[in-house]
Amino acid sequence: MRIPFRHIAGHLVWSTSGGVWAIWRVTPVGGRYVPARVRDELLNRVTGLVRSLAGAPRLFGLAARVDPGEVADQMVDGVPWQRLPAWAETTAAGLDLLAGQEMHRRTLWLALPLSSPHGRFDLAATGAAMWTELSAALGLPPAPVSAAEVSDYTDQAGRLQAALGGGLELRPASPTEIVWMVQHAVHRGLEEPLLADAEQSTLYGGRIRGGALRSPTYADLGQVRLAEGGRPLDARSDDDASLKTGRKAKGRASREGQPWWRKDGVSPLLRRWLQVESETGTGYQAHLALAELPAARAMDSADLLAQLEGLDFPVDFTVDLQVVTAERAKEQVRRKKKELLDQAEQYGAQPTGLPHSLPEAAGDLAEIDARLSRTSVEVEVQSVTVLTVWGPDAVTCDARARALAGLLSGGDYRAVRPHGMQEALFSLGLPGAVRPAAVREFTQHQLSEDWAATGAFTNTTVGDPTGLMVGIDLDCGTIRPVLLNIADAPRRNASASVGIVGDLGAGKSVLEKLLTSAVVDRGGRAIVIDRTPIREWATFAKSAAEGRCQVIDAAKAELSIDPLRVFGGPTGAHYAQSYLTLQLGIGPMSASGAVLHHAVEEVAAGDDPSMARVLAVLQAMAGNEAGTATRRDAAATMADLLQIVSSNPLAAMVFNPDLPPVTLDGDMGADMVVVTTAGLTLPPREAFANVDVLLQQPLEALIGRAVLYLLAAIARQAAFTDPSRFCAVAMDECYWLTSSAEGSALVHEILHDGRKHGAGCILAAHNFDELGPDAGLLAYKIVARTSDEARARKALSFLGLDNDAEDLVRLVTTGLSPVGQPGRDGEMLLRDPRMQVGRIKVHVPPVPRIQNAIYTTPGADHPADEATDTVLEHTAVGAHGSPS
Repeated sequence: MRIPFRHIAGHLVWSTSGGVWAIWRVTPVGGRYVPARVRDELLNRVTGLVRSLAGAPRLFGLAARVDPGEVADQMVDGVPWQRLPAWAETTAAGLDLLAGQEMHRRTLWLALPLSSPHGRFDLAATGAAMWTELSAALGLPPAPVSAAEVSDYTDQAGRLQAALGGGLELRPASPTEIVWMVQHAVHRGLEEPLLADAEQSTLYGGRIRGGALRSPTYADLGQVRLAEGGRPLDARSDDDASLKTGRKAKGRASREGQPWWRKDGVSPLLRRWLQVESETGTGYQAHLALAELPAARAMDSADLLAQLEGLDFPVDFTVDLQVVTAERAKEQVRRKKKELLDQAEQYGAQPTGLPHSLPEAAGDLAEIDARLSRTSVEVEVQSVTVLTVWGPDAVTCDARARALAGLLSGGDYRAVRPHGMQEALFSLGLPGAVRPAAVREFTQHQLSEDWAATGAFTNTTVGDPTGLMVGIDLDCGTIRPVLLNIADAPRRNASASVGIVGDLGAGKSVLEKLLTSAVVDRGGRAIVIDRTPIREWATFAKSAAEGRCQVIDAAKAELSIDPLRVFGGPTGAHYAQSYLTLQLGIGPMSASGAVLHHAVEEVAAGDDPSMARVLAVLQAMAGNEAGTATRRDAAATMADLLQIVSSNPLAAMVFNPDLPPVTLDGDMGADMVVVTTAGLTLPPREAFANVDVLLQQPLEALIGRAVLYLLAAIARQAAFTDPSRFCAVAMDECYWLTSSAEGSALVHEILHDGRKHGAGCILAAHNFDELGPDAGLLAYKIVARTSDEARARKALSFLGLDNDAEDLVRLVTTGLSPVGQPGRDGEMLLRDPRMQVGRIKVHVPPVPRIQNAIYTTPGADHPADEATDTVLEHTAVGAHGSPS
């Protein structure tokens, strides 16, 4: 095989034909789930990019193979996993789970031919091309390139990038990445080199020496044998054996009763694949060219190239473009109109009359003419699109090619696999290669906006580049792990808070526990407020973080949360006074508030401060004859009320001086702290709107409200203590918190100030409204199954999607984790801080300490073996259908 380039300098490629190409890595935009207005904006950006192109650019959409070890590296990136055995265990489990899976990631590359500084007829470039042909035959190195020429082309590529950069994000490709594009093309169906390694390598680049560019040899890349319609190795072995024994007769049937050219049972005309032999093995590739496009497609379903990601096998695409100006395109339209008129006259003389296709063609030409005349910047895109599939053997490759052609035909696309042109279509996918003349018959004509709608630059990924493997991407036909790293969000100047919305049993708690345990296992901290009667989070913490957790049970009163003992000093006095005014229902600026203030200040300034001593000081103030009658009455009233509260067992955590106090660097300094509030109740939401109604609530509810304030204060103080160590505050079924002013204040403060202090909250609710008024500040937004249509529309708005889109409403109400369908648990819609939305399936890693206590389904068993076997089953609904 001939390598199509002779020199590489940076992202510039000197081809063997004499031309020079500049290659950029393109960052995709948008996504599958975007509102119509966002889709229109992205379409305009891509259209602008196409209109700014000139000449014959080429776009490569390559499915880079992903190795399980690459995913493991992403999971441990940024953390000292050698000192974190729990995270090493989780990473190893994920590595074992992905072993043997076919995984890939979509990469986009834009190649632009650069114009010669010496004009159209560059004799030096032509001579260099001729010398390349001769030197390859003689085994001589290619002719060097002068440093001045390298400088000229580099400046020209810089100007081009500046002109194109407004539409999409472009990054110059490295020499190793350019070489990887060739290696990828050669090793399809084999163990190909990893793009992740190429991204870090500095090899293959040329250097200026002695005033000339000299590149390392690329001859080893071409040590490949291409055989169009090559026969499988076992069939050829049989032929060789027959030849050696002399039993093969020329022109006669073989001993199996088949002609010698069909000894393997397959006609040469049916072997429409390319056999690629290299030192690593033999792979099989099939190249399909788009021969016909539908006459009209809806804008929201025309993204053919983006929909290729939904297939259960990877597909490469190469689009060779010819950008034609509006004036030239108008001339071609006028010529076609004349041809139609001539045909109409010819058919008019026949009794059958005009065929129906002629008026339709005339209407299409009229529409194109009108659109070309609408703006002078419009261009026509003449494209040749090649789709490539592959497999380790000919049977797999052929089956995938047939499946792809069949799926495309369902969307009125016609893809052909031309016999005798497989090698030509293969060469089109190599950087720097000349467009073979034979592929021109597959040219499709579209205006810039129509071609932009094909979705070539559409982003189909979701999640973070590092972190916990939270699940798999259901919008990808092959296995694509989805990673989340909320602890890294503050370093990226983003919020680390998560909001999860969904029905009962939709998997909210499981996902919340996964994220929380990941934060702890990766070296962070977590504080959980658990209100469930079964204390599920306490059970989970003791299993997932054994020896690294602390459970504080508010109902059992084993530890004291007395603010004067926990915080001490002015901070303790502040929280103590706020707690007392809240508990007793008095205003801080009233006479009773003033009495409480003096009592708290006196206790805080003395020895061994505690809330029990505040009660004693109030009783002393009530019996002090030196004070005024008003102050004595207020003190007596406050003392009587506090006596009632302190005698209740639910308030023992505050008023019992014999309990050991919670310490921020002790109990609350554990890796995972769970505060269980089972037994505490809160006033109903309606009571907070009316003070009189609030004061009429049961004592248990009023105590629960005040204790919750202290718990929130301690959680806030513990979370914000050490900004260098990330802390997640998890609040499951958060309606219990956000329905009160105290709980809402905790959520509000973490959402607004958490990023600065290295903290974030994880909220789970049944309804979007329960997340509180600041839900818009959540960076990670997740929606699970929501069967109620009204709530589903709110959830879609929460994700930033169009809540009037009926297909999305059906997806949320019936398409996510349908009840009663095994293997569909954990399906959710995720929006990450990059505003990408995707459909994922949450995966619980096969680690016993996590699996044993993460589920809450009554009476259900979730053995590790069963979870491991079913997690990677394909459950994507409609992922393998025809292009819509």
